[in-house]
Amino acid sequence: MTSPAPASSPLPRPLILGSTSRYRRELLARLHLPFEVAAPHVDETPQVGERPEALARRLALAKARAVAARHPQAVVIGSDQVADLDGEPLGKPGTHERAVAQLRRMRGRTVIFQTALSVVCQASGFEMSDLAAVKVRFRALTDAEIETYLRREEPYDCAGSAKSEGLGIALLESIDNDDPTALVGLPLIRTAHMLRAAGLPLLG
Repeated sequence: MTSPAPASSPLPRPLILGSTSRYRRELLARLHLPFEVAAPHVDETPQVGERPEALARRLALAKARAVAARHPQAVVIGSDQVADLDGEPLGKPGTHERAVAQLRRMRGRTVIFQTALSVVCQASGFEMSDLAAVKVRFRALTDAEIETYLRREEPYDCAGSAKSEGLGIALLESIDNDDPTALVGLPLIRTAHMLRAAGLPLLG
């Protein structure tokens, strides 16, 4: 485990981010809480017929529970994001070819990015989950635009092949959501609410 957040006043319980995503580490660091990172080691394969929102919820909770089982005294955050194209889940492309195929399918269409969040503390019996749905309208992208974007940003570890916090914003017509960090991968408004509910003070 690593500790990417700057040190601050001690917390009542250790805080662990159950994710190896650098995007989630950067987002959680905004809350100025000391935390560690642990890989959840969860199989992310969708179940047969599983809807995108159900997949995101299941994986977020599974990640939090997996890390909490190894660190029962800690408050553990688990999160997962799935791009929802008309009920079909689109995950991380992993390769250039898959990213091209995803963006071609999404151009000119509305995609819902389902970002699920779970906070678990085994010792206290605390468990809380929520889902932030972000509606994203993609521009009618040309093949040349898709190719240029992917070569410049290489977003192969992002669900839906688009990084809205970077050049990916140029792919979009609109974003509709109630938590501006949800699309990046960790809805901080919901995260802050859950951490307070778990007994971790955010403002002293």
